Amino acid sequence: MALQGKMVIGQSGGPTAVINQSLVGAVLAARKHAEITGILGAKHGIAGIMNEDFIDLTTQSEKELEILAATPAAGLGSVRLKPGKAECERVFEVFKKNDVRYFFYVGGNDSAETAHIIAEMAREADYDFCTIHIPKTIDNDLKVTDHCPGYASAARFVALAFMGDDRDNSALAGIKINIVMGRDAGFLTAASALARQGEGDGPHLIYVPERTFDVAQFQADVKATVAKYGRCLVAVSEGITNADGEPVMTTGERDSHGNLQLSGSGALGDFLSGKVKEAYAGESVRVRADTFGYLQRSFPTIISSVDAQEARMVGDYGVNHAVANGEPGSVAIRRLSSQPYASECFITPLSTVAREATALKDEYINEAGNDVTQAWIDYVSPLVGELPKMGKLF
Repeated sequence: MALQGKMVIGQSGGPTAVINQSLVGAVLAARKHAEITGILGAKHGIAGIMNEDFIDLTTQSEKELEILAATPAAGLGSVRLKPGKAECERVFEVFKKNDVRYFFYVGGNDSAETAHIIAEMAREADYDFCTIHIPKTIDNDLKVTDHCPGYASAARFVALAFMGDDRDNSALAGIKINIVMGRDAGFLTAASALARQGEGDGPHLIYVPERTFDVAQFQADVKATVAKYGRCLVAVSEGITNADGEPVMTTGERDSHGNLQLSGSGALGDFLSGKVKEAYAGESVRVRADTFGYLQRSFPTIISSVDAQEARMVGDYGVNHAVANGEPGSVAIRRLSSQPYASECFITPLSTVAREATALKDEYINEAGNDVTQAWIDYVSPLVGELPKMGKLF
């Protein structure tokens, strides 16, 4: 027999361009189930639950919800909070008070950990309850799933940004370094390779956290590229590490989940620009660097159609599974085919996703560690979708 009671849904971690598709997918699915007696949206995730700061999600029209679905960033507000025992006890106090029997948490692996903790507490307390983690992250680093909602749109942004920047770099030849989000995994940086449409197109070099970053080799790579093409466009993950496994650049600060804060300030780009200038030993060389920052995850006009569809799909699937099955878990995506592209959802145990992370496969990175392979292009292209063609006169 299905659980009877209210549901709470919250969003957590870094927002994405399609995170509200998952929210709306879950809400519209919930409205079809009589077992769900109320739909509460938690403002700012766990923090909102503890403060009983909810939005009634039963009153909005479908038109209003569809506008929200196509809007980037977390409509309910997000949070970066790792709940301890006291916080979780408060969460259950609120759930019991409001007869909440379903909890849906949209987020990455830290959010999956929170969902797992709450699911275990419910089991230990013998409280009839179902917790479902709905995946999202532009990092694309969740275990089990083929890919994560939110990633493809951010990857599309990166590809488009590099396409334009490559034409700029070609018009006024020089060395350009772009820093892309990616703490421990280089999925987003690797997407820059989709910008290439012909011989000599950038990015010419791609550096990801899965390979040790050697400054001397980087300098040599840049000089060799300039010698070949007369210019060089570089994609670099913010999380690149040295031979000791330490980030090349960091603020030294950590968030509530213990994650080291990386160089969103432009410091890594400035550092690498300096190393390039050093390699040219006083020669006149034009070197620039940009840090893409939060624009990667919230730009409204670059949303991948596959991403939007799958983000809606995981929200819908999570609610339908919870009502039909009642077992906690994390929604994951299985790729059925790439040409034509097709996928489906399934449930994996929360323990397989919580706090776990994956990275680029070895087969996706070239032997020199400064580029990607055709296998990577085959993986990512169907997710990002068709890109515009760039015109050239010479």
